Amino acid sequence: MVAVTGQGVTFARGFVAGAAAAGVKQAGATRLDVAVIASTAEHCHAAGVFTTNQVIAAPCVVTKKHVARGHLRGIVVNSGNANACTGPQGERDAVAMAAAAAALLRVDPSDVAVASTGVIGVPMPMDRIVSAIGRVTLSESGWADASLAIMTTDTRPKVAQREITLSGGTVRIGGIAKGAGMIHPNMATLLTFVTTDAHIDGAALRLMLRSAADDSFNAISVDGDTSTNDTLLVLANGASGVRVGTLDGSAFLDALTAVCLDLARAIVADGEGATKVFEVHVTGAASEGDARAAARTVTNSNLVKTAIHGADPNWGRILAAAGRSGAKVDAAKASVRVGDVSVYEKGVPRPFDAAAVRSLFERPEIAIELDLGLGESSARAWGSDLSAEYVRINAEYTT
Repeated sequence: MVAVTGQGVTFARGFVAGAAAAGVKQAGATRLDVAVIASTAEHCHAAGVFTTNQVIAAPCVVTKKHVARGHLRGIVVNSGNANACTGPQGERDAVAMAAAAAALLRVDPSDVAVASTGVIGVPMPMDRIVSAIGRVTLSESGWADASLAIMTTDTRPKVAQREITLSGGTVRIGGIAKGAGMIHPNMATLLTFVTTDAHIDGAALRLMLRSAADDSFNAISVDGDTSTNDTLLVLANGASGVRVGTLDGSAFLDALTAVCLDLARAIVADGEGATKVFEVHVTGAASEGDARAAARTVTNSNLVKTAIHGADPNWGRILAAAGRSGAKVDAAKASVRVGDVSVYEKGVPRPFDAAAVRSLFERPEIAIELDLGLGESSARAWGSDLSAEYVRINAEYTT
C-alpha cells in the first residue's frame, strides 16, 4: 500500500470533479462554495454513513434515500449554508440541487447525493446555487477546487489517497473531507467523500465503510458536538477492472481505513482553535467496545482538552473520564502513561517530574496510554485541545 500526494477524489480512475462560486453566504462573493464529484463510469456502487443527531438536515434525508438504492453517479455539495432546520422547503431545495447536478451529469436525480454544510436555519439562496452548479466544469484536475469549495471554518483542505495491489491488479482509493468544528466520535465526519476504482459488491462496500468509519471518524473529537449534516460517502465505479475478491477483502479494508484515518486525523489537526493533537491508546480492556468507549470519552473530555492546552499535567482527568465512559474500569488495576512517563500504576500514583510531563504537554502531538489491566482489547482515539480561540471562532460564526 502506497500513500500518494495530491488528487484525492480524482485519484481513482474514472472520477472527475469541479467547483464554482455561488455566493451562498453573500451574493457576489468569489469564494468557491459549490462542488460536484462524479463517476464517468455508468455503473458505480455507493454506500454512506450519516449523522446520528436526531435533528437531521434536509440533504441527509434526501441522500439517504438515494444511497439506499446502492448506486450513485455523482455528489453535489455546498458550503456556507447547512440547509438544516429549514422546514419542507429545505427538502425541496435539496431535491432541486440533485436535479441541477443531474442535468449537468445527464443522469437521473436519484443518482446524485446532496450534502451541505454551514449555518443552520437559514433559507438556501437556490437561484445562485442552481446557477453555480450549471457552471461547474468537471475534470480530473478539479479535485483541488472541490476540496476548497466544501470548507467552512477549515484553514486548509483535507486530501488523502492510497494505491494497493490486489490479486487481480492495482486499485486506487482517494478522498477529500471538511471539518474543523462540531466533531464528536459518533459518526461525526462532517463531510467526507471517498472514491475508488475497485469493482466491489455493494453489500461488502457498506460493511467495509462502516468498519472504516468506526476506526477513524468515530474515533476523533474536537469539541463534542455532532453536526446535523454529517455525511460520509464512498463511490466505487470498477474503472480499474479489478474485482475485490474474497482473499482481497482485508487488504482493501485496510487501505480504505487508512484513507479515512488520514482524513480524520487531518480534521483533528485543523480543529477550530486547535494548537495540539493528542492520541489516547487504551490497552488491557475487557472488550473492544470497552476500549473504544474509554478512548473516545477521554479524547472528548473538555477537562482533558483544556489540561492539554494549558500543559497542565493533571493526569487524574484522564482516569476520571475513562471511569464515566461506560467501559469496565477498576482504578486499582489501571495505569496511565504520558509519553514515556508513568504517572499512575495499578492504582498507585507514581512520583514524576511535573516539569517533564508539562514539557510533553507542550508538544504539538501528545501520546497518552491508559492500560485498564482487565483484558487484551485495545483501541485508539484522537482529539485536539480546547482553546480560547475556539470560543472566539464559534462566538462569531454567523457574523
